[in-house]
Amino acid sequence: MEKALSGLCCLVTGAAGFLGKRIVLLLMEEDLAEIRVMDRSFSTDFLSMCEKFKKTASVKLLQGDIRDEEFLLSCCREVDLVIHAASVIDTLGQISKDVLMAINVTGTQNLLEACVHNNVPYFIYTSSVEVVGPNSRGDPVFDGNENMVYESKLNFPYGQSKMLAEQSVLKANGRVLKDGGTLITCSLRPMYIYGEGSQFLQLHLDQAILNNDVFHRQSRKEALVNPVYVGNVAWAHIQAARALTDSERAKKIAGNFYYISDDTPHLSYSDFNHTLGKELGLGVEPRLVLPFPLLYFVAFLMEILSFVLKPVVTFVLPFNRHLLILVNTPFIFSYKKAQRDMEYTPRYSWMECKNFTATWIASALPVRKEVLNKKKQN
Repeated sequence: MEKALSGLCCLVTGAAGFLGKRIVLLLMEEDLAEIRVMDRSFSTDFLSMCEKFKKTASVKLLQGDIRDEEFLLSCCREVDLVIHAASVIDTLGQISKDVLMAINVTGTQNLLEACVHNNVPYFIYTSSVEVVGPNSRGDPVFDGNENMVYESKLNFPYGQSKMLAEQSVLKANGRVLKDGGTLITCSLRPMYIYGEGSQFLQLHLDQAILNNDVFHRQSRKEALVNPVYVGNVAWAHIQAARALTDSERAKKIAGNFYYISDDTPHLSYSDFNHTLGKELGLGVEPRLVLPFPLLYFVAFLMEILSFVLKPVVTFVLPFNRHLLILVNTPFIFSYKKAQRDMEYTPRYSWMECKNFTATWIASALPVRKEVLNKKKQN
């Protein structure tokens, strides 16, 4: 039986990243004519992965910057499908707003122009739940969907950049290509993504090791969210690609966005970390170090201090008001519309996701302890 994407040429941006490489792995099952993997750099492990699959699929490595217009034009020549997963993620204000906008927004807009110029008909954008919130009041969402109206004014640069990029992608749907064809686009909004290799999980793990194997309590127990496993987010991209390239199903999803979640239990971020690590002997603090209103006030004072000292010294705050609201607001969204329109259902069960991630944590734990102990000694 011929596979849905058989014979197509697909470009994946951010291909060597946490999510991108999982998308590439699934595309290698699809009998594509060519997979083009684009990123600023490639690790030895990623290169080995690509080499392994060159026997079954043509894999082309494209090393360059998403801000380089000429590079993007060359990347998109004779491409049928673009999956745009490249992005800079920043929740602490470590990256300047100019850089965020240049990569996440202008880079996306330039990639869309390259698609129009090269007659690329299909475009999938990896967005984020942060394009909708939570808002500065911390208004909760318990069963969100794509029809929900949520009042939010995004004040943090990362969410702004993803929102503007997504708007550009959805607005580009229906654009006439250079040869007279039509560009069809859609956007996927994953929840917080976890799994093997997550930089955020590794950060929390390091903090736990330094805290006598106890995760810091950063979110209240009642602040329920629904994290999504990286393999299921990658699978949603494959299902979106199959739907976009099917003329009937494409009518449903063209120009639309979709929340992507799975069957991971609804927990606070801190309790979720504990769920993944408790069988390895990792604990979690029972409560926030200070009541939430007081923590929020401390963050406000630190932000003022950072602003005042900016002309003299620049430093990254350990937390800010945005991050406090983000991890302390109930924010849960359903994947029912993606299931209905693109036939997405999680490829991996919760128990599989948990076991895969816990196994990775178990392998990383002794390594990280050794690294952190050496840092202490030095």
